[in-house]
Amino acid sequence: MEQEEPKSIHEQKKLKSERFTTALMIGLLVGIFIYSAITNGFKFFTFFPLILAYFFFLKSKKPNSENKT
Repeated sequence: MEQEEPKSIHEQKKLKSERFTTALMIGLLVGIFIYSAITNGFKFFTFFPLILAYFFFLKSKKPNSENKT
């Protein structure tokens, strides 16, 4: 399935902003994971940021119902 293109400039800017925010959050959480792994070793709370990053990644892959009109 192909995704529909955003119809207006406002929608394009919103989509770009959402992608940037998601990428920033994933990068931040991966950075926290690496820092925690180096300083504290591998424990459950070390992997917690990776679990959150995975959910952000899944959210970014789901098609938005707003774009389908």
